[in-house]
Amino acid sequence: MRIILAEDSALLREGLVRLLTEAGHQVISQVATAPDLLAAVATDLPDLVVTDVRMPPDFRDDGLRAAVELRGQHPGLPVLVLSAYVEQAYARDLFADGMGAVGYLLKDRVSDLGTFSDAIDRVAAGGTVIDPEVVSQLLVKPQSSPLEHLTPRERQVLSLIAQGLSNQALCNELYLSEGAVEKHISSIFAKLGLPTDTAANRRVLAVLAWLEQA
Repeated sequence: MRIILAEDSALLREGLVRLLTEAGHQVISQVATAPDLLAAVATDLPDLVVTDVRMPPDFRDDGLRAAVELRGQHPGLPVLVLSAYVEQAYARDLFADGMGAVGYLLKDRVSDLGTFSDAIDRVAAGGTVIDPEVVSQLLVKPQSSPLEHLTPRERQVLSLIAQGLSNQALCNELYLSEGAVEKHISSIFAKLGLPTDTAANRRVLAVLAWLEQA
């Protein structure tokens, strides 16, 4: 997989390049600023972008804004954003287009090569990944939230969907039949009021509906 990496910390950037290379990927460009990320993608479109949230020039959410801009220029471009801490608004911005192929992962997960590699593969394949810590914080919702109408099992299913699990992975994780999983997912879609005639990824829309209640 051809990857462009954006991270302003030279030490972490070198570590990420090593991890990605050892996992069999090719880092075609590594940059330290958001403008350089935009330029790198314009020069050579990658299979995946991995970027930090806080980067030069403003050291705010420059990396995130660059990722959103790139998704606007190249719809469906797989992007995995890394953050030092949980910020639900960042995840909402990433998932706003409802197209999938996006991930939001805490940097602490990077040290777990299995988790990091799995997130990369899922995002590159068009799936979605939200850090489990973000998911756990989103489980607590106000009473006015549509999520109030979900059963405990449906909330569990939605939390695993948010982490990027496929239907088959849900079956294995919850020890449920494929039919039971599909029934839970259909019920979640209905309770969240997701349209049945949309061309968008309904799994992504379900996660986005959840994020919007944060």
